Amino acid sequence: MKLLCISLGCDKNLVDTEKMMGLLYQDGWEFTDDETQADAVLINTCCFIGDAKEESVNTILEMAELKKDGKVKALLVAGCMAERYKQEIFEEIPEVDAILGTASGHEILTALKQVLEGNGPVSCFEDLHSLPKTPAGRILTTGGCYSFLKIAEGCDKRCTYCIIPSLRGPYRSYPMEELLEEARQLSEKGVKELILVAQETTLYGVDLYGQKMLPKLLKELAKISGIQWIRIQYCYPEEITDELIEVIKEEEKICHYLDIPIQHASDTILKRMNRRTDKKQLKEIIGKLRREIPDIALRTTLISGFPGETKEDHEALMEFVDEMEFDRLGVFAYSAEEDTPAFSFENQAPEELKEERRDQLMELQQEIAFEKSESMKGRILDVLIEGKVADEPAYVGRTYMDAPGVDGLIFVNTGQLLMSGDFVRVKVVGASEYDLIGEVYHEFT
Repeated sequence: MKLLCISLGCDKNLVDTEKMMGLLYQDGWEFTDDETQADAVLINTCCFIGDAKEESVNTILEMAELKKDGKVKALLVAGCMAERYKQEIFEEIPEVDAILGTASGHEILTALKQVLEGNGPVSCFEDLHSLPKTPAGRILTTGGCYSFLKIAEGCDKRCTYCIIPSLRGPYRSYPMEELLEEARQLSEKGVKELILVAQETTLYGVDLYGQKMLPKLLKELAKISGIQWIRIQYCYPEEITDELIEVIKEEEKICHYLDIPIQHASDTILKRMNRRTDKKQLKEIIGKLRREIPDIALRTTLISGFPGETKEDHEALMEFVDEMEFDRLGVFAYSAEEDTPAFSFENQAPEELKEERRDQLMELQQEIAFEKSESMKGRILDVLIEGKVADEPAYVGRTYMDAPGVDGLIFVNTGQLLMSGDFVRVKVVGASEYDLIGEVYHEFT
């Protein structure tokens, strides 16, 4: 029997998908990318913002048509949208046979079996205060040389725009021994780069061990042979400690890269968002990181057009971005999500204004990114090769400054035979807004 697996949304969701695929594989299921060959379809959904919700709905509807045609015998929906709209999905899309909540991925085999036996519809939802079970074995879908390691579930921050605590529950860390074992398994599969993810990585361990244990986890992960890069994402700025900075400095395997979502820089808006930092604190944290780790690459995300955002608030954010010169930056136009406090805030901005302000921020960042890329010319960097450019004597890879899927690439010109997962020394010889061009560096030529 063949199954088509569609994973939508963030990399944390992708980890859940890979774990469900691991269970299915152990049960004898084969996987296909061809929807016409699939006996069953699993969609792991997202509904973080409006666009993600729309993509999830459209994907379910598309697969429901295959079910109507009799080509697909079972249609299963999992993840955040399933958790949020369980009743609505069953009522409005009767072709869906089973729904699994965000903490119920381990029930995938039971649900699928029941459906195929004609005992649907099936509904599987676990208490969001419990830690999802982590079955051994994952099917890697990222190409093999890098993989995400999800170190915690849920969030306690309760930002006013965010629905995640309602869908994923409170913050729960995975035990360190489980994570180390998972990392060892990933290394044995050829993974060279581990990317640590959670709704917030910086608080890892507080719930389990009574203190922040991310520095300790990093040190232990760095001992695993085969792992050459460790990248940290989703670090809330107020939780970055001197101990964490020190570990990043000391451990050679840890990339000098941090993803720090700040969302805004106007104190008024930050307060309305229920963020824990103000503009002054953000400057201090960013300044400290750059003093302590001069070559650190900082990524952030922003929200444009938050309810009540004035022209002055937007200009303050523009000035902040211009001053801070983030290495990497993404902007989301504010998405009003039901069941969040911000949904009912006054002074909701029109879509055109949100998008206009988003575009202004991205234009500014484009200028900053181009200047930074130009300044990289002449630098010699380690590059993780991810593939070959078709019909060209060139390869595509990433530097320590670039996370997969969200940051830039480096194109490496060489007549050498390279493989995905290889690390090579590369001299930067050219640049565009977000990507670099390089040549294999031979020290003695």
